[in-house]
Parts: sequence; C-alpha cells; structure tokens
Amino acid sequence: MRVQRGICGKLQGGFLRRWWAAVGGGVLMIIFAAVLAALFPNIMEVIINHEVALRNGSRAYGWWKEPPVVPRMNIYIYNVTNADEFLNNGAKPILEELGPYIYIQKWDKTNVVFNGNGTVTYNVRKRFVFSEESSGSEDDLVVVPNVPMLSATSQSRHAARFLRLAMASIMDILKIKPFVEVSVGQLLWGYEDPLLKLAKDVVPKEQKLPYDQFGLLYGKNSTHPDRYTIFTGESDITKYGMMNRWNGKDAFHHWTTDDCDTLMGGDGSIFPPHITKQTVLKVFDKDLCRTLPLIFKEEVNTSNDVPGYRFVPPKDVFGAADRIASQQCFCPDGPPCAPEGTFNVSLCQYDSPILLSFPHFYLADPALRESVIGISPPEEEKHQFFIDVQPLMGTTLKARARVQINLAVSQVRDIKQVATFPDIIFPIMWFEDGVDELPIHVTSLLKMAVDVPPIARAALSGALAAGGIIVLIGALICLARAAKRQEKLHLSNPLPPGTSMKQGNLNPAFQGPTK
Repeated sequence: MRVQRGICGKLQGGFLRRWWAAVGGGVLMIIFAAVLAALFPNIMEVIINHEVALRNGSRAYGWWKEPPVVPRMNIYIYNVTNADEFLNNGAKPILEELGPYIYIQKWDKTNVVFNGNGTVTYNVRKRFVFSEESSGSEDDLVVVPNVPMLSATSQSRHAARFLRLAMASIMDILKIKPFVEVSVGQLLWGYEDPLLKLAKDVVPKEQKLPYDQFGLLYGKNSTHPDRYTIFTGESDITKYGMMNRWNGKDAFHHWTTDDCDTLMGGDGSIFPPHITKQTVLKVFDKDLCRTLPLIFKEEVNTSNDVPGYRFVPPKDVFGAADRIASQQCFCPDGPPCAPEGTFNVSLCQYDSPILLSFPHFYLADPALRESVIGISPPEEEKHQFFIDVQPLMGTTLKARARVQINLAVSQVRDIKQVATFPDIIFPIMWFEDGVDELPIHVTSLLKMAVDVPPIARAALSGALAAGGIIVLIGALICLARAAKRQEKLHLSNPLPPGTSMKQGNLNPAFQGPTK
C-alpha cells in the first residue's frame, strides 16, 4: 500500500504535471475537432449569407448590377402561308416557322437606391442587338394576325350591335384586314397601326393606350420605365432577391387570392441560397402577369463542372381552371377560362386577348396544335422552360425561358372582316430567352465555394483530431513510462518500518542519533 501511495504521489508531483496537461490538451483538441466538424456547415452558411447579400461595393452587388453574362434571345415567327384560303374557304391555317432571329442582350441596373428596410430599388435596362448568326434578316416579310384589329373585334363581342357595325365601317374605310404583312423588325419593335392611330385621336385621355405603335416587343429596347424593389438579404436571407414592390405596388391586383396575386418571386438570376430539392422557386415577370413556380427536376453540371439543380414548371402550371381548383384564381371573370396549357394575360395587356403557352403548345391540349398545320409535336428538350441553379449560393448557372405568344380570336358576325374567322387560339411567335453559361472567372469562384468548404472542414477537424490523438497517446505513454520508473525506484529503496513519507525522503545516515 505504501508503494502504491508513493507512486500516486509521484504522479501528482510537479515534474509530471506537464504530462497531465498534455493529456488534457489532447482531449480538448479532440473535442474541439468534433465541435468544429459539427458546426462548420453553420459557420459556412453564415459566411455565404454575408457574401451573397447585396451591399453597395460588394462583389455580389457588382455582378448583380452589371451581370457578367451575354444573354441571347432566339425568336421564331409563325408565318401564315394561306391567309386568304383560311378567311374565304375555312381552311386550316398553314404556318411556317421562321427563325431563329437572334438578339444579343446587355442588361444592367440603373437608378439604384438602397432603402432602410433591407430592400433596394432600381430600374432594369435591356439592350437588344440583332445578331448576324440569325437564320434570316429583320427585313424578312411575314404574314401574321392583325393583333390590334382582332383584339378590338374580340372586345366588341358584348358591345351594342350598332357599335360593331360602326367598327366594321371604320375598318372598311381604313382598309384594315385580319392579317398584315410586315417585316420581322416591325412585328417585334413596332409599326404604325391605323387603328391605334385613330384610337389615339378619339379615345378619352384616361382610356388611351400608352403607345401609338404596335410591336410584340415594343418599348423594351433600351427603355426602362418600370421600377423594381427587391430584398437585399441582409436582414432576411430567405427573401434574398425576392420582389417586394413593382412600380410601387405590393401585388398584381388582378387575381382573386393572395397566393396568386403575390409579387414574391425572383427575377430568374438570383434566388435565396441553400436551395434543396424540395424548394419551390418563384420567378416574377411582369409580362407573365404572375409568379411562375419551378420545381426540382434533376441534378446537372456546368461546363466548369459546377454542380447545380434544374428547376422546371410543374406540368399543371397552366392547367385548366375547371380541372385544377388552385388555378381558378387566375380566371376572375369565370368561365370560359383559358384552355388547358395556356394562360390568359389580357388583364396585363390592356384587355387584348393574349394567351401565353409553352412553345409548340408543350403541356397544352393537343387540339390547340391540331387546329393549325405546320407546328411539329412539342419536345421537352427544345420547348421546356428551365433554370439551372447552384443550390449553395442560389446563383443561376443556365436558363431557358421559353414562351409562346398566342391570340385568342373570336368570331363576330356583325363585323364582316372577321365574320368567317372561327374561334381559334392563333399562335404568333415563340422565343427562348436565356444564358448558356457564366464566365469562367465566375464559375471558378462558384466551384471554389462548393469544393473548398468540405475539404477545409475535413482538413481542419481531421488535423485537430489527429493532433489531439497524437498528443493524448504520447502523454499517456510518457505517464506510463514515468510510473514504471517510479515504481522501480521505490521497490529498490523500500522505506524502513515506521518511517514517515517525509522522513523517507531523507538519507538515514544524516538523521542524527535517535532519542
């Protein structure tokens, strides 16, 4: 028992305390490594949230204000080749798809103002330059439905009969016909229309249209009148890039429920970070007249091997209101509502009967495509709307916004110009607007943001754990060896009976005479 107490005493001695400290340090290093491995994702999340938030002067702000991408818009026009036979003989319209007519775009944000509530307000300027890579020229002539005229006749269905007859007389005098032959450039960017010109002179000021020309993209080149306000993400990263107000409005004020009427969606270029496969992305587009939901489809990789998620619209996103209850909010005037696979945007287009769909009536009622001749069956690869997103950062890697513009034409018997025009959804054009890839310096940073954190986590926590284990094992070995040496020392010099531990530390030869 005395030998054991002696060993314990030596282990608590000053010359061994450093080894006990080493044991404690090794244990602490192992514990810290485990804590670091557990908390590292949270630390990285805080860092990412700080880096992606829009702040004046930050890298994220610079990329957002002047995107380092070259968007392209490919436009396809449906040229009507048998307009007379369609009007006079009731033949199916024969369409010839022309294009693509390619436009290179330059985007930037102007009049940027940071607000005190975690939002930023700005205008968007888009410039379109015709590309020589196009399959045709802007001077190519096409025959297409006369949208201003057919919109006016469709709107007059419920007007008094004498008004419809008066409209027919005016159109006869002005020689306005249901189809017009214009150049591609005029169809897209605008041409003078006699009906719009007349309306400008006779319609009351409060009812006048804000333009005197007609073009499917009229007023979009280099102009930027709309004012947007989005969340910067500094105060709430879950709203990063989401729309707060558009031209001062907090909703569309067209639809019957808050869920349908909300503006809360991104512009398609940035989304809140930390996206999962269960996330439903929302895209805001004023021309779409709603936010478009997108759901996960598949995992993808960019050309620089940056991993991403592909999101696409649900198959029933333009489902008929009489089939899907959630779509009834988009038909505020009640039946008849937009056919399956189309979306009525007339409330955003000055009551013009414009229906949007995906190209070639993808996901729509096949009868719509079969009512015309010349449109091939839709293909998912060519006609699906999609956005590829880097889930960690919320950055768009690649996008294809594909939309088809159609005109819902109604027969009006009192207007002779369209008396033989059947009720039909007439396709006019479709386009795909998007980005093929990000610049190499952007994808390199994204790849670093994706690849480095897991490596750093493994390296730091592994190094700490390994160091702690080495220190702990080394200290224990040293303690064990020291204990053995002390045990041998005490066994070779046993204490005399009755000698105290204190006395046993002295040499008996110098203790003096015993009393």
